[in-house]
Amino acid sequence: MNRLVGRLLAPAAALTLLLTGCASAPAAPANSPSASQGTVTVSDNKGNVTVKTPPTAVVALDNRTFQTLADWDIKPKAAARALMPSTNKYAKDDSIVDLGNHMEPKMELITAAEPDLIITGQRFSAKYDDIASRAPGAAQVLLDPREGQPLDAELKRQTTTLGTIFGKETEATALNAKLDSSIAAAKAAYNPSQKVVAVNTSGGKIGYIAPTVGRTLGPVFDLLGLTHALDVAGASNNHQGDDISVETIAAANPDWILVMDRDAAIKASDPTYVPAAKVLEDSKALANVPAVAKGQIIYMAPDTYLNEGIQTYTTFFENLATRFAAAK
Repeated sequence: MNRLVGRLLAPAAALTLLLTGCASAPAAPANSPSASQGTVTVSDNKGNVTVKTPPTAVVALDNRTFQTLADWDIKPKAAARALMPSTNKYAKDDSIVDLGNHMEPKMELITAAEPDLIITGQRFSAKYDDIASRAPGAAQVLLDPREGQPLDAELKRQTTTLGTIFGKETEATALNAKLDSSIAAAKAAYNPSQKVVAVNTSGGKIGYIAPTVGRTLGPVFDLLGLTHALDVAGASNNHQGDDISVETIAAANPDWILVMDRDAAIKASDPTYVPAAKVLEDSKALANVPAVAKGQIIYMAPDTYLNEGIQTYTTFFENLATRFAAAK
């Protein structure tokens, strides 16, 4: 009888062990090839793009997205690490293939990475077709802010799209809400009777950043309703800004000067580097300008030139709100 019971129980015990083993097996990581695969269709600057989800081999080329990818722990297989600011945790990660910069890109390494998703844009935008030819099987997403569109809407569009692709909708919504809040605070704190000039600095020289069209700070005038102190005929969107003399700035007599130090992101360790603060605050010609005399110069984060994403602008607007409010 005992033998009979043993023979009957043995298969049941084996089945129990099998089920227990299956239940305790670790789930496949979300970014592994064995994870559940699907697709999502998003809209970018070129139209609709169908992306495999979750992407398992990402190539990252757009500076504006680097911080978001890092914050969301989305590690690219290959990236333009030469263009990442030192503040990004992936900048020195040698396990990520470095594709170089846009001036001397290692395009052949894009093919070698066998990507299923390429996030392109900003400095690599002009190479869109070449990139597509290197990895024809990959979905390429281009989310550069579009000309004529509000900057805040374009930054949020980019964040929302990435959230959809990577299953980070909640995080994307939070980022967008924080941007909206920072803009509202800066607008509420600003006194429109006070005039503003925006500039960048590089090599000890000052470049004028025109309202609306100027690089990085130009759209801020429209977004916050800033009153500009100076109009320069034929102003461009050149990343270096337009030539301008300190005397011209002084004649405009701005209450505030907004500044992006281009070299702070790329030459801070160079012995020839001249900080923006030295260029502006040590200028005798600007000494009596209200913005300088009252200490009302507001600098963007040092890494801004390589990090013009939603986080950078949010932090900058929060700083503007604080400074504007303190000056009232």
